[in-house]
Amino acid sequence: MTLATLLSAQVSPATGSFHYASLLVLLPLLGAAVLLLGGRRTNTWGHLLGVAAVLGSFVVAASLFFAMVSRPSESRSIVETLYSGISVGGFSIPIAFRIDPLTICFLLLITGVGSLIHIYSVGYMEHDPNRRRFFGYLNLFIAAMLVLVLADNYALLYVGWEGVGLASYLLIGFYQERPSAATAAKKAFIVNRVGDLGLFIAIMVMFVTFGTVSFDGVFAGVSHTSSTTLNAIGLLLLLGACGKSAQVPLQSWLLDAMEGPTPVSALIHAATMVTAGVYLVARSGAIFSAASIALTAVAIVGTVTLIFGAVIGSAMDDIKKALAGSTMSQIGYMILGVGLGTKGYALGISHLLSHGFFKAGLFLGAGAVMHAMSDRLDMRRFGGLRKFMPITSTTFLLAYLAIIGIPPFSGFFTKDPIIDAAYNSGGYGWIYGVVGQVTAGLTAFYMTRIVAMTFFGPKRWEEDAHPHEAPKSMTIPQIILAVGSVGLGGLLMVGNRLPHFLAPIVGEAEAPNYLSVNTFVTLGLVLIGAGYGWYVYARNEVPLLAPAGGPLTVAARKSLYGDALNEAVFMRPGQYLTRLLVFTDNRIVDGAVNGTAALVGGLSTRARKWQNGFARSYALSMLGGAVVIAAALILVRR
Repeated sequence: MTLATLLSAQVSPATGSFHYASLLVLLPLLGAAVLLLGGRRTNTWGHLLGVAAVLGSFVVAASLFFAMVSRPSESRSIVETLYSGISVGGFSIPIAFRIDPLTICFLLLITGVGSLIHIYSVGYMEHDPNRRRFFGYLNLFIAAMLVLVLADNYALLYVGWEGVGLASYLLIGFYQERPSAATAAKKAFIVNRVGDLGLFIAIMVMFVTFGTVSFDGVFAGVSHTSSTTLNAIGLLLLLGACGKSAQVPLQSWLLDAMEGPTPVSALIHAATMVTAGVYLVARSGAIFSAASIALTAVAIVGTVTLIFGAVIGSAMDDIKKALAGSTMSQIGYMILGVGLGTKGYALGISHLLSHGFFKAGLFLGAGAVMHAMSDRLDMRRFGGLRKFMPITSTTFLLAYLAIIGIPPFSGFFTKDPIIDAAYNSGGYGWIYGVVGQVTAGLTAFYMTRIVAMTFFGPKRWEEDAHPHEAPKSMTIPQIILAVGSVGLGGLLMVGNRLPHFLAPIVGEAEAPNYLSVNTFVTLGLVLIGAGYGWYVYARNEVPLLAPAGGPLTVAARKSLYGDALNEAVFMRPGQYLTRLLVFTDNRIVDGAVNGTAALVGGLSTRARKWQNGFARSYALSMLGGAVVIAAALILVRR
């Protein structure tokens, strides 16, 4: 079956047959199976198989993309049914993949950036005895994320959703001998389960309301459904998105997830897990556009999170945790974008795609620094590394310019339109815009802080550190990502290319105005933030011990007390409730059962004494019984 034939049909005619879209998932899934089940015999070549599997998926995704763009926009969506799946009464869940403009964007990001991270991991994990298992988990992660974005119904999407959660648990806790890594993996898994519950209930409500969980069936029934039901579904979907995309109030797992190897951080933060929530909201745009309360909640969550993450990132001395706070903030911009409805869905996706490149570049650059500095993470112990790591420092600087939004780098073309659209959304949209602009200045500040403390100033490392440039397997992916950080934003947004490409799925968005007053104000705040960050951390000596700081700094170092809040509101009451339930079970439930057994046992013991084997006792019993019966008869007759 050719690609042209695949794209010419709306539904695959042969149920259970094998088609090109299946290869996207099958290749990394088979790679994971071989690497995780093959044992030590795959140690010598397992990493190469892992890289080849994801590269193969990227080739398939690119082929599908070029075949898609050659067709008219109205015929770019296809559904490929692989199996009939579950069918019980009127309920059916086919195993079907949907390939449309929204899906293809995610396919290219997941497999493209995922392939670069796999190649980088070859050098990064070279001396790790469990490298084969690591690549098996990476392949599993990619396969699960591909199922999530390819699914044609919410049930199959949920399968990929849970697969991503499992793979992230395995990767975050990869160094399982470390208690901190094991704890971080469990924390990520548990926090995500809260969001997963919201998505699960939303799917159940969809089935009860629409009689189906397929995208087409659900979206077709939106116009006939009450706003109350749609808002309930939308809020439940938002809860799921908050878990996977680390949005307030389910953001606490993200910083702890840095316990995993650095390529895992890049994969989670740039191309896979944290983008799932953005995809879910954009894919469910028909629901959110008809649910005003839920859509407003999406915008509020994104706005709160983007300032939340920026404040955290400004206070962290751990380079990976500072970048993790940055991810939280940048995903907040995306959630804000899709929370603006039709005018923002494409903008959120455009920032997601450009963010995939510059954030992956930043994390891989941080990994190269760690590789050169004997796994040190404290930026106060770095300094002056640009002289020893010219390639890494250059690629990191390009990604830095992209994330803070300096033209003509990617962030300028994808982040600024979200702020401008927020101002133009009416109502309280100006609040979103102001917060977005302030956060843009904070982003420039904390990213300048990272760059200055790591690559500039005098060296501050210990004598046993010997910084050096990373091997080619690590620097080449950084260079490719740096190129994307420079040019991808303009490629996507100049001429409104990406919004026009996505219009059949998410609606047509207005062309961004890069000469608006809002854009110039944002750029001014960015320059102020970057200048202040440079003045504080590049021109002045950085103390090796962090100063105590004010209340806001202390709060930011403690992740704005997110963990403390979870412990106070959920963990402690949960512990007390558990203790109460245990007490109730032991003293009341078990007490009643044990008391009843003791009562029956005691009565039986006393009754047994009458059965002593003496005829006189039995005669006395009979006489007593006869007296009782006679007395009863006399009383009845009276």
